[in-house]
Amino acid sequence: MKITIFDSLNFEREYLVEANKGRHELVFLKVELNAQTASLVQGSEAIMIFVNDEAGADVLEALHENGVRFIALRMAGFNNVDLEKADELGIRVANVPEYSPHAVAEHTVALMLGLNRKLIRANNRIRDLNFALDGLIGFDMHGKTAGVVGTGKIGAEVAKILHGFGCKVLCYDIKENQALADHISPEYVSLDELLTRSDIITLHTPLNKHTHYIIDDAAVERMKTGVMLINTSRGGLLKTDAVIKGLKKGQIGYLGLDVYEEEEGLFFHDHSEDILQDDMLARLLVFQNVLITSHQAFLTNTALQNIAETTFMNLNLWAEGKRSPNEVKVTA
Repeated sequence: MKITIFDSLNFEREYLVEANKGRHELVFLKVELNAQTASLVQGSEAIMIFVNDEAGADVLEALHENGVRFIALRMAGFNNVDLEKADELGIRVANVPEYSPHAVAEHTVALMLGLNRKLIRANNRIRDLNFALDGLIGFDMHGKTAGVVGTGKIGAEVAKILHGFGCKVLCYDIKENQALADHISPEYVSLDELLTRSDIITLHTPLNKHTHYIIDDAAVERMKTGVMLINTSRGGLLKTDAVIKGLKKGQIGYLGLDVYEEEEGLFFHDHSEDILQDDMLARLLVFQNVLITSHQAFLTNTALQNIAETTFMNLNLWAEGKRSPNEVKVTA
């Protein structure tokens, strides 16, 4: 089977080639999938896409016309695919539902620690031979109340780590994670209660019509003054303008982001020689209490290997005329 890989990144190529084991013809493209690039799949029965590829209705129509019947996602989320249109066209879509929840959870807590203990600022001072400690005071995470929004595999791992730190863990989800409840006995509360009680809030929900801008102006207003807010899930969970207002007022005391709602075309690429055109991102970069990474929470060798192997398991099953257990369908 010929497979076109959109938005292929240098660091993942060796993992994909190894997992393929020479079975399929692979075409690596640097460009992201969108309406202008969909025609590049000619001759491919399947494609692989990543977080910033666009697979809306018009793109899916173009892909189908060019012979694509399978879409393999190199990730867990599938908010960038019009599943209803894919189903209508008979295009099968499969994701990687679990690659390494530990990788994302550990990066999430690393953002918390980096912000709290001002590690970036401290390191920069040391490089200038400035060993003063003024302005570097943090807080004990032990005893603080941490709110985990979304307790799937990743959120559950974050909750366990924070519980280990001695935090009081609050959780919000549409369905309680019984295994997590049995393990650490967190307190499941409403979203409003979590927002008002938490010293630290971390987001781990998928992006859909129910969670888009789950953190908006009203949500920020309900938070404790000086709250720490972390997002390693999807950029669209946060209304960036609302968060900037919260930072300016001091309502948000710390902000850690591994995702950004306008990251398409920015993240995963080197723009060091370019003039930044994104005004909201430029404003975020001014704040010393903001720490941003470039969608790298998943980036461990374990996760990359698991992503590649699961992706090719999906593709191999399709090539054999079988269904994959990881196929995603339209939900209400």
